[in-house]
Amino acid sequence: MVLETLNPMHYNITNLIPDTMPVATVPILILMCFLFLIWNHEETSSIPGPGYCLGIGPLISHGRFLWMGVGNACNYYNKTYGEFVRVWISGEETFIISK
Repeated sequence: MVLETLNPMHYNITNLIPDTMPVATVPILILMCFLFLIWNHEETSSIPGPGYCLGIGPLISHGRFLWMGVGNACNYYNKTYGEFVRVWISGEETFIISK
């Protein structure tokens, strides 16, 4: 009898979760999606360069400058995006102008 009560297969998991759980989670998920869309929204810039993309773009461009060095990274971005490029270095928006 004691072993039967300690057996986890003996309990039905649906009895442990209340019926109001799905009703409460739907509005929370909708609110989270709405906040995510607002947070992710940014004005499009007329200056070419890597995208922001939830902060991953600045990490990639800063890492490229650390890894390749300033000269090689500037040459890469100029070949990819043109003479006037917007990148991020140390989390700050930086413009590379070259001809």
